[in-house]
Order: sequence, then C-alpha cells, then structure tokens
Amino acid sequence: MSTGELRVDGPTAVLELRMPMYEVAHVQNPEQTLLQNIRFDGGHMTGSSCKAEGDTYVCTATYEFPSLLPDKLDVECTFFKVTVPNHIHLLTASQGKNEDQLVFDQNVTTGDLRFRPPTAGEILLRDLTGGAWKLIHSFGGLLILVGIALAARTWREASLFLAVFLIAEWFSPPLAGRIPVTLAPGFFESALALAMAYLAVEIVFLADGGGRWVAVAAAGAFEGLEFAGFPKNYLAGANAIQIVGAAALTYLAFRMPQAWRRPAAGAAGVAGLAWFAVKLLR
Repeated sequence: MSTGELRVDGPTAVLELRMPMYEVAHVQNPEQTLLQNIRFDGGHMTGSSCKAEGDTYVCTATYEFPSLLPDKLDVECTFFKVTVPNHIHLLTASQGKNEDQLVFDQNVTTGDLRFRPPTAGEILLRDLTGGAWKLIHSFGGLLILVGIALAARTWREASLFLAVFLIAEWFSPPLAGRIPVTLAPGFFESALALAMAYLAVEIVFLADGGGRWVAVAAAGAFEGLEFAGFPKNYLAGANAIQIVGAAALTYLAFRMPQAWRRPAAGAAGVAGLAWFAVKLLR
C-alpha cells in the first residue's frame, strides 16, 4: 500500500508520494516510472525528485494547470501495473480547507477529487459502491458464497454460516498490521478458493462433518484482510452484496433436487481448486 498527498494552490499542485521500498525494489528508474502512473487531468509536471527514507521511497512532484482548478479533478492511478498486482494507493487531496480522498487498486483506476466539503451521503455512497464493485470483481469472493449456500442444511444454518463469515471479515482487518510477512499477490483469492474446495469435500464426503464452520470463518478472515487498506464502508458495501448473494444462492440451493447438491458442490470444489492453481502460478 502507498499513500499520496496532493496540495493544490491556485493553478499549481504539489504531490508527495510515499511507497514501501520493497514494492519498488524491482522497478527500473522508479522516479520516472512511478510518477508516470499517476495522472491529473490537465496537469503538467514541472519538476520532481525522489529519494529513499529508511523503508519508504518518497517522491515529490509539482504540477501546473492551465487555469485555476474547479471543484473537481479527474485522477488516473495505475501503480499496480509497475509495483504488485494487489497494490492499493490512498490519495488525499486538499485545496485550502477542502479535502477529499480516493482509493485506487487494479479494479479502480480512475476517480474524481472534489474540492468542496463532500456530504456524508456522497462519502458513504462512494465507499459502499467501491466495496461492492471490488467484491464483484473477486471470483474467490463470489465462489465462497456458493460454498456457503451449498454447505447449509437449513435456513438457520445458512444464516449462522453467513453471520460467522461476516463477523470474521470485520475482526481480521485490524490484525493486518501485525502480520510479519508480505503476502504474495493473489494470496487472498487463493485462500478463498481453497476454502471453497474444502467445503466441497465436506459436502460430498462428510455429510455430518463440522469442519465447514472453520472453513467459513477462515474464508471470512482472509476476505476481511483483503479490505484492510480500504475505508470501513468499503467492507460494508461488500457485505451488502454478500448478504443478497448468499440469500439468493441459498434459495436456489434449497430449490434444487437433493440429488444435485453433491455434484454441484463437487463442481464448485473443482472450480475452487482450479482458481487456486491459477492464482498460485501467477
């Protein structure tokens, strides 16, 4: 994860970019490469400098615009292309007393900075939408909802599975800073796919097995860690999709003939193993 602070003053702006050294160690000519992957609509970079400060690579760049900036500035950020695929960038911008914030990753590469006090409703809607969009782009995240639906034997159990999953999602993000290793790109998707594969084994071969509770909780914890670098409302937006999706999938699972449940779980398990292999090899 990297952070950026853009300070706007009339037709000029100064960007301070801070990025962990381990994410730029493999980048050739990082001073140019990094700053080429963040663009401000209409802005012309007039100068830049970069240096290492301990474990952080710091770049400062100045920009000029053809006129005074209006209350909105379009931004494009593609750091994930030159650092790591799961890179997250948190950009904060200020113009006088007005401040706004954007989060970029491989699924969200453009956004609008608004230099006026955003309403609470605008902030909430933007974050909820961002979280929902991030989940929709996660095959592993959607696959585990299929697993929860197929693993549940009653509506009560389905509700409890989903509750355990959501609780684990909210408990795990605060622990992200205490993990002593850097997780490889695709690790969270791999973990979700593997949890789906285990659920399939339980459904197909262990009808009375109790391990599915552990698999659901573990999947929720890994899903929550994936949202650790985002505002909390991102996870709330993802939760809305998860609740609706799990309910719809559970309804379909209970409507299908009982004889189809194991083959469906087997197919989902094979999909999970295949996705695990794909993410592992990348």
